[in-house]
Amino acid sequence: MTTAVPVAISDHAGPADVLARKGFGPRVRRLHGRIGAAHHQAEGMSFSRSLLAGQAHPRQLAALIRALAPAYGLIEARGPLLAAALGAEGFPWADLARSQALHLDIARLAVVPATPASAAAEIWLEHLQRLAQQAPHRFMAHVYVRYGGDLSGGQQLAEQANAILAGQGLPPLQFWQFRCPIPELKQELHDAIERMDLSEDEELELLEESVIAFHDTQRLLAELGELAA
Repeated sequence: MTTAVPVAISDHAGPADVLARKGFGPRVRRLHGRIGAAHHQAEGMSFSRSLLAGQAHPRQLAALIRALAPAYGLIEARGPLLAAALGAEGFPWADLARSQALHLDIARLAVVPATPASAAAEIWLEHLQRLAQQAPHRFMAHVYVRYGGDLSGGQQLAEQANAILAGQGLPPLQFWQFRCPIPELKQELHDAIERMDLSEDEELELLEESVIAFHDTQRLLAELGELAA
């Protein structure tokens, strides 16, 4: 008997995705190019592969949701003013916001056994707090990576996660469900990122921080992978 090899999220790009990439503005195109390798590394980690294969445990999914909530709370509390100060007008914060969905998911998954507090999530939160104070343009790199991922590969992850939860009689996650059409939200996110008024040095640091944002994610994914043991 052979085991199906999970197909990477990036291998699911359809014609609409390809067309959308052709329409990227220059900054989003540079961001997208910079995070490519880190994206593939994240997909290859054990938790990512088990989730894509429909084999992750509900305990891992509950731990993921619990770990994400503090950082999204900070992003959505501090992000609007920081983005506005950088000139990112028209940012669709209300439609992108995930905090309410995360807290709903946490409550609905309360029946899943608790896991240790996430050290990776705490490191990420402290990093975001420093950036909000010292380097708002770097903070916005995390905003782009998180919401961009939720609107893209996160939609495939949602299908697998909800199937796993349904198999255990648990409710689907609200975290990856958005009220507005995904293509419209992506475009609004990209347009706002393009409107940021950055110096040449800040532009380079934005790109650099986008990779660091993926490293923060990889630290959390590694932690989640250990919960399978």
